Amino acid sequence: MDIQRIIQSIDHTCLSQDATWRDIKDLCDKAAKFGVASVCIPPTYVKDAADYLAGRVACCTTVGFPNGNSTTDVKCYETENAVQNGADEIDMVINIGWLKDQRFDDISKEIELVKEACNGRILKVIIETCLLTEEEKIQICRIISDSNADFIKTSTGFSTGGATFDDIKLFREHVSSNIAIKAAGGIRTLEDAWEYILLGAARLGTSSLLDIIEKGIMGEK
Repeated sequence: MDIQRIIQSIDHTCLSQDATWRDIKDLCDKAAKFGVASVCIPPTYVKDAADYLAGRVACCTTVGFPNGNSTTDVKCYETENAVQNGADEIDMVINIGWLKDQRFDDISKEIELVKEACNGRILKVIIETCLLTEEEKIQICRIISDSNADFIKTSTGFSTGGATFDDIKLFREHVSSNIAIKAAGGIRTLEDAWEYILLGAARLGTSSLLDIIEKGIMGEK
């Protein structure tokens, strides 16, 4: 197990509804201390966090979160606003109802427009795997593979389930090589984190792994 590789893959996350600036500031401090990939935080804290981090760690936020059923115009505005406030990465939830209604062109167009609104920033597309059939997962893999997005992401962490090993295997089989994979939701052990990386995940959305790593380091001392 490569602990440093795990750390560098982490999107250190705090998206709870009662998150305070103190919570976000503490998150940023720990993220900068360890050198994670990004902090993933609510949109209302992006400006303050981006100013506080001053480039030490990438700042990621969410769009259309957690349900995905905002209009495309609203998602684009959210994205533009987040970028103006200093966001480096955007995690956007697809319209899950559109996928179930087989409105594939609408999903493709929405991803395209949100990516344009990112103005060069990274776009991760959340598909909420726990709500999808295998056929729907494969279909959205194809849509995202043909899109201008950067990542496919398993979950919001706010629905009925999070990442699974089987879903990462399915992504790796059906997503093109130009799309990276983010596993998120329910990653609470280093063993699971390492397994996700071995299966092909480039990012791990988690709120607890740094605490585990820090306790391990302190324990060694």
